[in-house]
This record gives sequence, structure tokens and C-alpha cells, in this order.
Amino acid sequence: MTKGKIAAQCGHATLACYKSIKQGNLEILRAWEYSGQAKVALKADSEEMLDELQAIALSLNLTAQSIRDAGRTQIAAGSKTVLGIGPGPIELINEVTGRLKLL
Repeated sequence: MTKGKIAAQCGHATLACYKSIKQGNLEILRAWEYSGQAKVALKADSEEMLDELQAIALSLNLTAQSIRDAGRTQIAAGSKTVLGIGPGPIELINEVTGRLKLL
């Protein structure tokens, strides 16, 4: 994906996570909003890795939203492009993503 495509997909993930947590845990959402709304972009090597990370995040009761591309530009329709995790406690998110490298 180009840098612009990655940015757009990350935006979709942020919004999906926000909508999800807004319906489920306002306390975590408010803490995230008041602490600067941190976002970190990390690398994953495959859709399988995204699936694994999502399963781990969900097992820790973290919000985890996969984004699938519509297929209008660079990526085949239905392909997973990014995974949004959080907001949530940093220590839990690090259990999922701590071994990944920055994008």
C-alpha cells in the first residue's frame, strides 16, 4: 500500500475502535480522550498475523477492529489491511503489540 492508503486505512481503524469502545466502555474512552488520544502505527507481516493479534487482543478484553478494503484502488476487495487495537490500558496493549516494530 502507498503511504496515503495506509493512512486512510488507519483512519478507518481508529474510527471503528472509537465507535466500538463508545458503545462498551465510556470510562476507558474518556481516559484515552483526556490523555492525548495516543495512536501508534506498527508493522504486521500478513493477514494471518493480524488475525493472531486480534485474537490475543480480544482474549484480553481489548477492543480490536479489523479493516477490510473495499477494493476500489490498490488492494483486492475483502483483504484485511489494518487492525486497530484499543483504546485500553497500555500494559495490555503492549502484551499484544510489544514485539512489533514501528511502521
